Amino acid sequence: MCTHRTLFGLACRAAAFSFLVAGTVTLLPAQQASSVAPAPLFVASAYANPFASLASSSSSSSSSDSDSAAASDDSSATRLGFSSALGASQPPPRRRYGNPNYSDSHSNPDGSPKYTFLVGGGFNLPIGDTHFYESTGWGFQAGGGRNFNKTLGVLLQFDYDHFGLQNATAANEQYIYNYCTNAEAGLGECTAGPAPSSNVTPVSGNNHVWSFTLDPTFTIPTEGSLGAYAVVGVGFYHKVTNFTTPETAEENATFDHYTSNAVGFNGGLGVTWKFSKFASEKFYAEARYVFVDNQPRTGVTTANVATAPLSATDFYPANSHRTTYIPVTFGLRF
Repeated sequence: MCTHRTLFGLACRAAAFSFLVAGTVTLLPAQQASSVAPAPLFVASAYANPFASLASSSSSSSSSDSDSAAASDDSSATRLGFSSALGASQPPPRRRYGNPNYSDSHSNPDGSPKYTFLVGGGFNLPIGDTHFYESTGWGFQAGGGRNFNKTLGVLLQFDYDHFGLQNATAANEQYIYNYCTNAEAGLGECTAGPAPSSNVTPVSGNNHVWSFTLDPTFTIPTEGSLGAYAVVGVGFYHKVTNFTTPETAEENATFDHYTSNAVGFNGGLGVTWKFSKFASEKFYAEARYVFVDNQPRTGVTTANVATAPLSATDFYPANSHRTTYIPVTFGLRF
């Protein structure tokens, strides 16, 4: 009995020793594998701050160690595909802004149109000495030119201004044309002096001035649809006066006319109104003062008609008087 118990105890001890050896042999390879396995990489922390290891290592190592650590982190980020993501998350470089430039074949750098045109019509008012000879009439104008910016432009302009004659002017000319001068009476053609009322031929007439001028225009800066401008000009003025007599009951015939050429000047103010905020067409209204430097001439008047020579040709010297008037015009600029 004792012998059996001794053998059973030995068997239990042998079995326990065998389990111990087997467990030791099994755990040894696992410990070796775990000692050489790489440390886990936390993607979130690497993406959020891929240079954290560089900052920590720089505080505890030399610059050479920091460079090697940064290179290692960069290579890790590249392998994981984070380099493009980091670059895409950076803001674009700041742009420098200045005044917009609209310059092209039709616009100036400030956005204003390079070319401008106008057409309009209205009435005119003779002033000064001109008022004694001519009466209110009508006129029209057309022109085009170049804008250099929003405030300065230069236009080549054509103007035509038509006037009537004052009643006194027409009556004086009728008196002169129907008067028998001393020279004519000496030839036996008529009796010296005014013609009898039964033999008087009615006389009427008209006057006009056309011109070509170069007109610098200065636009006054304003806001909204309303605008304003100032204009000055200089150019060539051609003045014509025609005298007519009735040819038929419905038509007069021109029997005499006078011309005068001179340099003239003009200047005035105008207002504009845009049809919409972005429209280039503008309605305009303006008034100018016009001065034409005609050179006075001598001729036959009511004061010296009796002694007028037969060779006299100028029976209306007032056509060569300096001319002043104010044209008021309404039209369209575009």
